[in-house]
Amino acid sequence: MTAETSLLRDGDTCWRTATANGMAFLVDGAEYFTAVKAAVLSARQSIWLLAWVFDPLTRLQPDQIERSGDPETADRLGLLLRRTAALNPAVDVRVLAWDMPFPLNASQAFAPQRAVAEFLGSRVKFRLDSSLPASACHHQKVLIIDGRLAFVSGGDLGADRWDTCDHADDDRHRRLPNLRRYPARHDVSVMLEGPAARDCAALFADRWSNAGGGRLTPPDPDYTVDSPWPAFISPHLTNQTVSLVRTQPAWRETTEVLEGLKLHLAAIASARRLIYLENQYLTAPTIVEALARRLAEPDGPEIVAIGPAVSPSFFDRLAMDSARIAAIDALEAADRHDRFQAWSARTRADEPIIVHSKVTIIDDDFLRIGSANLNNRSGGLDTECDLAFEARPGAAGDAARRAIAAFRDQLVSHYLGRSLADTQAAIADTDSLAAAVDRLDGSPRRLRPVTIRPLGPIESFISTWSLGDPTSPSDAWRPWLRRRHLRAQQAMIAPPKSPAPPPAADDPTPPATADQTATQPPSR
Repeated sequence: MTAETSLLRDGDTCWRTATANGMAFLVDGAEYFTAVKAAVLSARQSIWLLAWVFDPLTRLQPDQIERSGDPETADRLGLLLRRTAALNPAVDVRVLAWDMPFPLNASQAFAPQRAVAEFLGSRVKFRLDSSLPASACHHQKVLIIDGRLAFVSGGDLGADRWDTCDHADDDRHRRLPNLRRYPARHDVSVMLEGPAARDCAALFADRWSNAGGGRLTPPDPDYTVDSPWPAFISPHLTNQTVSLVRTQPAWRETTEVLEGLKLHLAAIASARRLIYLENQYLTAPTIVEALARRLAEPDGPEIVAIGPAVSPSFFDRLAMDSARIAAIDALEAADRHDRFQAWSARTRADEPIIVHSKVTIIDDDFLRIGSANLNNRSGGLDTECDLAFEARPGAAGDAARRAIAAFRDQLVSHYLGRSLADTQAAIADTDSLAAAVDRLDGSPRRLRPVTIRPLGPIESFISTWSLGDPTSPSDAWRPWLRRRHLRAQQAMIAPPKSPAPPPAADDPTPPATADQTATQPPSR
């Protein structure tokens, strides 16, 4: 792979590219939270956290620690950070969370205000970031330890984010601070060590400065001392070149950054065999258009999308679920060659799993993990941060391909409750991820095909105009501009690799183009 063919280009489809000496993929909250706690306890210089929401009452190991408020076994996130800062004055502890508006704040049980009270008078520097237009949110989820170790995640360290890969229906540890149960939840994070982690620290420093906290210099990692990397986690890959990918809206002194959207389109265009998507939202018309064009190709890739059955909040169910149904309906209409599958994840008792992860895997060559959804907001309105890498020529690239394929198959296996070996064998035997899932899935299905239902008049209006899902600050309150912005985005889509097949001789109606399929509201 040459610089000309690489998907990741600094200043275009990514921000910065650097080496990750070690990298591990963390599936679901239990694994992520345990690694975070170990890394925090090992910090010597700094603990810097970027968050959408921060709740000091978040439990990190509810299945292992009984007394979460005991200082000796501190398991509440706020207490852990406050105690770490007090016992280790040399460690600079900072948390930067989004200053969310009242309705969202109320839905999070006013967690930011609890954090302000938690850290009052402590050595922890907690700040709420309001440096965006009222329509946008800070959605980046990044934790950096000593400028040496970093976590890039699709989920926050929130009170309702812990779960195991089993997603057990009767797991008593999946409880909020008020002891109420919350549904099974799936998230994915990546942990990395090395120069790429210092780039994450540079991102934090920029955000901290823009939020009015003053200038920060990322710490120089001390590689002469033991690493904060948790000893109980083995890296999946070593010595890989990785890139940070951002989204940032144009606002006041900040310039627009569309690296995330550009990389999505480039990755979709590059696929040869398989596009695997796990995402909370698959709603962006530009992404749907790019996928529909690949489905129109006679020899295009298989496309598999996994998401939640319904969104957890009322607003998202109204604004995003209708758009997701319309998007999947459009992709199914474009799927002339039977290569598209959209599934929602279920527990063993057939309860929905909130799929909150944001993962893109292209063939065995490209992997992206982070905070960016496949909706309009993540393409140009909200701040986002993803980590991406691609397999390059040589032995390191071969190792990357094996790791990417194994990670994808692990994700599928965990949904099905099957072993990795079973899943890999079924994929090898059928030469199709969708066919392998159909073979392995039980009854009731754990990966259930998404049911397309007719949209009501209000839902159709919302999905047609992408209400609640702006592309930028300029159309946030002027939705009549949104279609113009979407047309400009769709001009960025690469041309098709091959033309769609002509209609059959006995079919007088020509096939719908990808433009027609992906941008028109569904006909009911």
